[in-house]
Amino acid sequence: MHRVWAAVVAVVFLAAPMAARTQTGDDAGAKNAAQARAALDAMVKALGGDAWLNMKNKMMEGHVAAFFHGTPDLGTTETFEYHEWPDHDRIEVTKHRDVVEFFIGRQGWEVTYRGKKAMDKDVLDDYLRRRDHSIEIAVKVWMKDPNTILIFEGQHLAERHLADQVTLISPQNESVTILMDAQTHLPLRRVFEWRDPVYHDKNTDAEEYDDYHVVDGLPTPFTISRFKNDEQVRQYYVSKVVYNQSLPADFWDADAAARRIKK
Repeated sequence: MHRVWAAVVAVVFLAAPMAARTQTGDDAGAKNAAQARAALDAMVKALGGDAWLNMKNKMMEGHVAAFFHGTPDLGTTETFEYHEWPDHDRIEVTKHRDVVEFFIGRQGWEVTYRGKKAMDKDVLDDYLRRRDHSIEIAVKVWMKDPNTILIFEGQHLAERHLADQVTLISPQNESVTILMDAQTHLPLRRVFEWRDPVYHDKNTDAEEYDDYHVVDGLPTPFTISRFKNDEQVRQYYVSKVVYNQSLPADFWDADAAARRIKK
């Protein structure tokens, strides 16, 4: 009987430090998550707060330069990009706007003088992947899910600025990392990884945001650079931004766009 009681005491004695360590770990995790959420909340406030969260639509006009192995490739192309939350995107290419791309929900179409056709699968998958990992989706969808994990990863350099780094991990085990200027709290970089469905190797997709201007009270980056596997592939030089404009009733209708483009 004395031996049994001694064994029980020993178990309790050994278990107590483990429980304390577990509690300490939980507290540290909760503190880290709170720090991550505070950084993201500061970013949303810097972007315009409720005005940014409730933005109806956005139009960006500018020029896009493509890069090959980090070198600009054949000048720039004039583009007009429209976005309406949550899943309506329209891109008009060339100054004549005679090439129009639609990304509506999980579908995509390209419209030219030859008519409307379904978007190539690789192009559609790439676009939807980037939209699914956008800062807007991370804030408006992922952060609202109580099962999303928030991790504050300290301060790092981004765009030659000291930045707070936060990673969000969704319940589907998708992740996105956002780096925010430590002083202004505006986003400087967004990055995520994805696995190639054919070759199964990991790829890194990143966007960097620079040259912010305030438009209708909303700080807006006028230079947006995209990287794949740390190699620059695209740079968007924005010249004009319009928020919350009234759009025609058939604006998101690809068939209507096809009828307007001259054969």
